[in-house]
Amino acid sequence: MATLLRRLAGLRCSSGPWNGVILRETHSRTSAPVPRGGSPLLLAGDGRPLTACCRAHSRGQHTQAAGPVEVDVKRLEGEDKGIVEVLLCRHKKKNALGYVFVSQMKNLVSTLSCDSAALVVVFRSLVPGVFCAGADLKERAGMNHAESDLFVHGLRSLMTQIASLPMPTIAALDGVALGGGLELAMACDLRTAAYTAQMGLIETTRGLLPGAGGTQRLPRTVGIALAKELIFTGRRVGGQTALEIGLVNRAVEQNQSGDAAYAEALSLAREILPQAPIAVRLAKEAVNRGIEVDISAAMAIERLCYARVISTRDRQEGMAAFLEKRPPRYTGE
Repeated sequence: MATLLRRLAGLRCSSGPWNGVILRETHSRTSAPVPRGGSPLLLAGDGRPLTACCRAHSRGQHTQAAGPVEVDVKRLEGEDKGIVEVLLCRHKKKNALGYVFVSQMKNLVSTLSCDSAALVVVFRSLVPGVFCAGADLKERAGMNHAESDLFVHGLRSLMTQIASLPMPTIAALDGVALGGGLELAMACDLRTAAYTAQMGLIETTRGLLPGAGGTQRLPRTVGIALAKELIFTGRRVGGQTALEIGLVNRAVEQNQSGDAAYAEALSLAREILPQAPIAVRLAKEAVNRGIEVDISAAMAIERLCYARVISTRDRQEGMAAFLEKRPPRYTGE
């Protein structure tokens, strides 16, 4: 227990107003350039500055770069400031998890991991009817055994990176999410789905088994017996069934524009947005770490996370707002 407490106490975010927040241990091979002023500069999937990427999306255009942009980022503004969207946009391959897609996603997730301005991250697809179709089987067919094993290890690492993001994450499933696509969605904290969406871990129908976290995250989400049934059979489920078994948090009727799940995810993000950012991040940390250990150790984790909140200005603001009967104005400090 003493070792666990020392380890947790040592895991702190080292930059900006999030100093003192306990985070998962993640190691990134990429880093963003740091401009004058000290804050890291976020990059889009192809290495462009995030601000340029967002300007392109605000115009409703797709900025061309030296290579294909398969994963991009958009920051929302105005009342939605603090919500960041990760955009899956590999149109020709239905967001299949290929080399470029995975590399760009790793880069974006790495830059977001230390971004204190990102309060909620929504993963959504720009490909109609598809969230993510899973592995790029054509690419995989050209790999030898060693290359395939290395690539799947990279996929598993990506899902761990997503799960380790300190802020809440939401996957909006407006279409198909199969195999690695569902594993990507399950790496997020929350999921919304259209009734018409189809999702499943179908690897056994291809002579494989889920290898990017599916065998571990699905049982933790829907229970062991049901997870085994879904994995053994490779069965797909729709949005309504996914809601009933607890695979998604919310399910809605699809709309004419085909983005009902995204609209629901945005609504959910807006519910999270006004809350104290440090408290929300530490609550996520307490849940994620606590679920993996026995109840005694979990209580110790909660105590450590709670202790980090006490000295924050946001906690003082929350108490003052309550006493003064006004909405709190949190700053993330």
